[in-house]
Formats: sequence, C-alpha cells, structure tokens
Amino acid sequence: MKEIIIDPITRLEGHGKIIIVLDDDGNAKRAYFQVPELRGFEKFAEGRAAEDMPIITPRICGVCPMAHHMASTKALDDLYKIDPPSAAKKIRELAYNVFMLEDHALHFYILAGPDFIVGPTAPKSERNVVGVIKKVGLEVGKRIIVTRKKLRDINTRLAGKVIHPVFGVPGGVSKPVSEDDAKEIRAIANEALDFAMFTLKAFKDLVLSKKEILDLIISEAYTHRTYYMGLVDDKNRVNFYDGKIKIVTPSGKEFAKFDVHEYQNYIQEHVEPWTYIKFPFIRQVGWKGFVDGEDSGIYCVAPLARLNVADGMATPLAQEAYEEMYEMLSGKPVHHTLAFHWARVIEMVYAAERIKELAEDPELTDKNVRVMPTSTPSIGIGVVEAPRGTLIHHYETDELGRIKRANLIVATQQNAARIALSVDKAAKSFVKRGIIDEGLLNMVEIAFRAYDPCHACGTHSLPGSMPFKIYLYNEDGKLLNVITREQ
Repeated sequence: MKEIIIDPITRLEGHGKIIIVLDDDGNAKRAYFQVPELRGFEKFAEGRAAEDMPIITPRICGVCPMAHHMASTKALDDLYKIDPPSAAKKIRELAYNVFMLEDHALHFYILAGPDFIVGPTAPKSERNVVGVIKKVGLEVGKRIIVTRKKLRDINTRLAGKVIHPVFGVPGGVSKPVSEDDAKEIRAIANEALDFAMFTLKAFKDLVLSKKEILDLIISEAYTHRTYYMGLVDDKNRVNFYDGKIKIVTPSGKEFAKFDVHEYQNYIQEHVEPWTYIKFPFIRQVGWKGFVDGEDSGIYCVAPLARLNVADGMATPLAQEAYEEMYEMLSGKPVHHTLAFHWARVIEMVYAAERIKELAEDPELTDKNVRVMPTSTPSIGIGVVEAPRGTLIHHYETDELGRIKRANLIVATQQNAARIALSVDKAAKSFVKRGIIDEGLLNMVEIAFRAYDPCHACGTHSLPGSMPFKIYLYNEDGKLLNVITREQ
C-alpha cells in the first residue's frame, strides 16, 4: 500500500494536509483531509471578562475577524438582555456587509480564481494571483485591489480597525456615524455595486462560458446530497446579520427552523482520532459515518447552503442572479460543490446592494447608538453568517460576567464532514492506475477550496486527542528515532 501526501495544501486560511491511500493497482482507496493545527480559544477564554470577547475572538484568524467580533457582540447583547437601538443595528449590518463583500472578493479572485480563470490543471507556477491578473488584464487587477482597499477603509471608519474591529459593544456600537463619513460611504457604495456586478459578469464570461469548466461544476466527482443550513429573515430570504436558522433536507424540504438559543437541540459534534477538527451533524438524523444522503446527519453551511435554504434574496439584482443560477442548474437544492463559487458571487451582489441601501438610510447618522447594560449576566448566545457559513458564539458567565464556558460553533467545523467527503470522492475520481501529476492533485485540492475553509477558526477541541509523532534528526539530517503518541 502506498500513500500520496499533499502537504501543505494551499490557498486557504490555516493549515491542513491530504493523505491519499492507494490500492495495489494505484487507485485511490481512501483520502483523508487532516487538520493538524490547534487554536483552543474556547479554553483560554475561561476566566476572562465577557466584554473582552469581541476583542479576543477576532484574533482567532486574519480573515474572519469581523465575523467573530459580530457574533461575540451579539452574544453580549443576549448576555445582558439588551436590544440595541435601530441605528446601531444598521451600522453593524453595514460594516458586516462591507466585510462580506471584500472577503468574498478575496476568495473569488485570489484563492479560487486561479483554478477557474487560469485553469485547474495549468502549471503550478501560473495558478496564482499573478496568473489571474495576466488573464484578466492589469487594469482589472488594479480595480480589484483598489475596490477592496476602499471597502476596508469604510470599515476602518465604522469599526475603528479593519483587521481587529473594536466598535461592537453590548447594547450597540461605540460611536455614531458622522455626516462626513456617511457621505464618503455612499460614494463608495456605488462603486462597490458596480464592482460586484462586474464580478458577476466576469464569472459568466471567464467561468460559465467554458464548457469544460461548467461540466466540472456539475460533475458527479464534486457532488454530495447533504442537508443544508443557514440564516433566513422573516420572509425566508438570505440574511448575513440576523434571523432564524433554517435546515433543509437533501431533497430541499424544510427540516427545521429555529432560534439560535435552540441550536443544541439540532447540532451535535462527532470526533475522529486523526484530526483536530470536529464534525458537527444533525442530532435528529445522527452520525452515520462519512456518507451523504437523507439518512446521514452530515450537513453544510456557507454560500450555496444559504441559497439552498432560502426562498430568495432580499435585493433585486441578487434575486435576478439567484433565479438564473437555479434555472441553469435545474432547480433547488443544488448539490454541486463547485457551485459554491457561483453562490459566493451572487452574495457579493447582495452585499453590495445592501451596503447601498444602508448607506442611504437617513437613520444611519442617528446619535442614539447604545443602550447601557444593567442586567446580571448568565448565558449569552449570538449568531451571524460568516463568509464560510453559520457562526455561533455561546458564553456562560458568573454573576460578575467572567467566562465560565465558551462554545464556538464555527462554519468550517460545520463543513468539515462534507469537506472530508469531497476530498475523498475527488481523489477516487481522479487518482487512478498510479497516474499522478501536479494538475491532477490540484483537482483534489479544488474540492476543499470551494468551501473557503478557515482552519484557524475551526479547531478548538481541548484536550487534544490526536495521535502525533516527533521526528528526531541529527545535525546531518539523518533520522534517529520516531516517538509516537497514539492518544
């Protein structure tokens, strides 16, 4: 028996590796998507003041800081039983949609774009952002960089810092929006919507127009029939900031719709000994192993899941794009993993339209942006849709507001089982008869990249239970000994 190890895997946040086990004929027998890192934020949050959590949790990673800041801030609202003023909610939602737009753009153009714009089996040296710019042209490359910078500048104005925001406080936000800032944001909002529509057109021109890429998107090698979960508003439309959590079955039937306070009734976690990441599953269906279908509790979150659970989008241009995708892919739900990229671009349009709506809302500059907390804290739970899917923060405190227990249900965790399925299925589809090259191995990596995973966010299990090995070398590089811990 032989193994192929892809280590490190690339174009994602965090660390991981893929181990492909071959049979005697050189065909992939089983592939493992292993996450070897551990962050442990749940554990070292214990004993800290709850008010510190919106500042601490954005440090989990460099690409999801606003998502953790917002979920944490909403958990504090719940902890102190405060309903923030309307203007504060709109400022939060505005900043959050700005974050979603620029984060999705990062993934589309820089992380996933090389696979589709340059080509999935193109030489490795060309499958990168430079290769993308060569394809789309220097002026388009400049536009991508400039637009993302302007979006990040908005959040510097609104949130204090773009990487580690500081504006969310229990009961509202730390400062109102000035008239000058509102004027500047409105100007950028128009550019942002133009940019999102340009990206949708680019996706159609550069990806969907290529028959070989479209065939890849709808191929069985990248298809799983699982449950889907995401936030919806009171009209069952996609909402990133607030709403009820909805689950649909692999056939598209509503399975559950519930408030985040009930999440433990629906989500349970499974642990495997070969990775630090946990595998959440739907409690009522149960863990049946790494299989898909109606009888398996494996589900997924993130852009395609959000569109699959929703009845539509809340803005007109995004709704038009939403209808076009489902018409082209023969209805709901769509199970093709690579369609996550299409859904992500549609969400860029929604985020840009929502930014424009909120920027033009006269209440945005209202000075009443906070209600001070007065209740004795106990339990607080908050939820948002991170770019990678549903994100839940759950804190339990003593009467002084010190964290006794923290539970973070992170999007990449919730996608972990389906990612494992995707990598295994892609390996079995493409690794045959011992024929292996860089392009073929990238076809396996494409399977996880569609989910835009963030393993820094997704690994919190403590104490660790993963077997590990220590390799001892002498100064000449000779391996002297291997010390193995099984548990």
